[in-house]
Amino acid sequence: MTGPLAGITVLDFSRVLAAPLATQILAELGATVVKVERPGTGDETRGFEPRLPHGESAYFFAFNRGKKSVTLDLKDPRGQEVARKLAAEADVVVENFLPGAMDRMGLGYADLARPDLVYVSATGFGQTGPDRDRKGYDTVFQALSGVMAMTGEPDGPPSKTGIPVADLTSGLWVVIAVLSGLAGRAATGRGRHLDVSMMDVQLSLHALNAARLFALGEDPVRTGTEHPGRVPSAAFQAGDGEWLHISGSDQHWGPLCAVLELDDLAADPVLRGNSGRVEQRARVMKALRGAIARHDRDALVKELRAAEVPAGAVRSVREALADPHAVARGVVGEFTHPAEGTFPALRTPLRETGGEPTSVGTPPRLGADTDDVLAGLGLGPAEIEGLRAAGVIR
Repeated sequence: MTGPLAGITVLDFSRVLAAPLATQILAELGATVVKVERPGTGDETRGFEPRLPHGESAYFFAFNRGKKSVTLDLKDPRGQEVARKLAAEADVVVENFLPGAMDRMGLGYADLARPDLVYVSATGFGQTGPDRDRKGYDTVFQALSGVMAMTGEPDGPPSKTGIPVADLTSGLWVVIAVLSGLAGRAATGRGRHLDVSMMDVQLSLHALNAARLFALGEDPVRTGTEHPGRVPSAAFQAGDGEWLHISGSDQHWGPLCAVLELDDLAADPVLRGNSGRVEQRARVMKALRGAIARHDRDALVKELRAAEVPAGAVRSVREALADPHAVARGVVGEFTHPAEGTFPALRTPLRETGGEPTSVGTPPRLGADTDDVLAGLGLGPAEIEGLRAAGVIR
């Protein structure tokens, strides 16, 4: 089935994680994505761990499927000229250099701007503001934004999240920027320059925390797996040492107490409303922990689900991906790489109702498409070989 973005060409100057994730999503939704990489080394994640038997990087594989790879030395005027020709054929340009870097290479929005070009700049701190020239990394953004201060147990130190949440959420906002730019162009015929700041994205994730701050003047603190405004909503250790998570509202309180045989709590009218349970959090949580510790995890989860209490086992990544529902949904696909052979991959999680899951693209070998793409721009064999001899391409 043709993807919804078929016919859209994306010129991708990005590297590492956030923006490459975005362009991978666009590729697997049908766009033609041309990834521009440094001759010889390419995207630095090609050298990141974990490495596969034939030297390829599983990290690179995770965020660069379905793209074409072109090598270009963007510091060389000849490489810059080729890049401008590529941009002239593209609907979208995505870049994640520090502000001003693309301008210095003659590849900034003002240099490339056509009335219909959608140009997305994804940077750590955005195109404006006192920190615009500051470099940043996922965990630095978690620290600066308050995400790290909110993660971990109340009596423990701040902690990073278990996934690179700053990179991943920023990548999704790059996709949103591209799609909104294309939608605007479809309506008006006009493209635009869109500014995605990873720091802005992290701050936007504090919608609930900020609401508490704005409403109560209260700076939120770490609560572990507990929810600051709802009881119960937390992870509990079962009697077999395994963990489960329960998150219930008022309509679940009675059934939860019935399953756990907490008749005294069920009979207390103060606890029937969430505000009462929040007020008596210590008492409620102590009783729940004691009762849950008398059950094995999987049997208890089954009982709670039968009683329509929202609950689930705290699984490992391996367990989650092997779950029958994930298998039935085709969450894990695979591709065949020319060096590494067949390799698993998580599918882009978007499908048309009644349709098949999105196809899984193959990550490109470095520079694998250089000659074909440049030939498509009208460069002849002699011109291409001249660029190769000069080190502009590899």
